[in-house]
Amino acid sequence: MQYNTMPHTPARLSVKKSRRRRRLMLYLLLTLIVIIAAVIIDRQLLDMTKPKQLQIETAQLHPIVRKQADELVRLTQQQGIRILITDGFRSAAEQDALYRKGRSDEGSIVTKAKGGQSYHNFGLAVDFALLKDDGSASWEMNADLNGNGKSDWQEVVAIAKSLHFEWGGDWSNFPDYPHLQMTFGYSIRELQRGADLSAMTLEDAE
Repeated sequence: MQYNTMPHTPARLSVKKSRRRRRLMLYLLLTLIVIIAAVIIDRQLLDMTKPKQLQIETAQLHPIVRKQADELVRLTQQQGIRILITDGFRSAAEQDALYRKGRSDEGSIVTKAKGGQSYHNFGLAVDFALLKDDGSASWEMNADLNGNGKSDWQEVVAIAKSLHFEWGGDWSNFPDYPHLQMTFGYSIRELQRGADLSAMTLEDAE
């Protein structure tokens, strides 16, 4: 018995090539979608490991404080230490809520300053934490995540002081180890009275 076979005409070959191209494009598109979805999911999972307070708004910080805080992040990273700025400007209401911890609210006392009594309330202070490889924050002062035999926390503090920050850990009455501030020579009372910070320079923070 003899079978008739259709010759592979140029038109048929063109159709087959077109189908192959479409299948290849579809495969590449699906692969790209899977990769994008994996990246999005990975970022979402990373964000879930971070405390909510890590997502802070720095726009309300004094420009010099914000610039020096950014420089602190950069310089510590050069030493193999990653840090997070966990707190910046804090409203009076937010300060009052923090003050209630360990008093009328559950938890431990974390501050002695009521609303309007902290340099945070004037955009002149930040808090920091160490950033671990899993994306979570650490306040462990003896941690040596860069493996150089030194306390990462104290290395950060030394760099911060070189950038004209004052460290809350030096306070004898109520040490605040994550706290860094620039007062520009102004007391809280002077700030409450409306001291003008617009003309302040980095030299004023020395």
